[in-house]
Amino acid sequence: MRLLALLTGMTLISQALAEERIEHSLKMLAPNERLVQLCDYTVLQRIRKDAPQFRPDRAVADATQQTVIANDTVIAEGGAFRSQGKWYGLSYQCTASPGGMKVLSFAYKIGTEIPPAKWAGYGLWQ
Repeated sequence: MRLLALLTGMTLISQALAEERIEHSLKMLAPNERLVQLCDYTVLQRIRKDAPQFRPDRAVADATQQTVIANDTVIAEGGAFRSQGKWYGLSYQCTASPGGMKVLSFAYKIGTEIPPAKWAGYGLWQ
């Protein structure tokens, strides 16, 4: 029982340190880049939680279509994410707090697998 409590505590500390590093890195970016990176990070976290068959490790907001950024909101209709060496289509709408440090609202949709023959044209990689 104590080992489980210790492991849980270590996991929480590890997550807190990771969040702190991410926040520090985000603060170093220009406002629009910060907003997109925050939203890309959020979509990876949401997919991991909501769709455990995927293990996403990268997200690209503008793989097939330019993103629209206005009023602290990113609309990514042509995004993609990588999971287990494959790329999948992705769209999301993400609104953050002024300054782009906290997501206020978020919705996403996973698309179909993107064939490897299209990766280079979309700027995707293995």
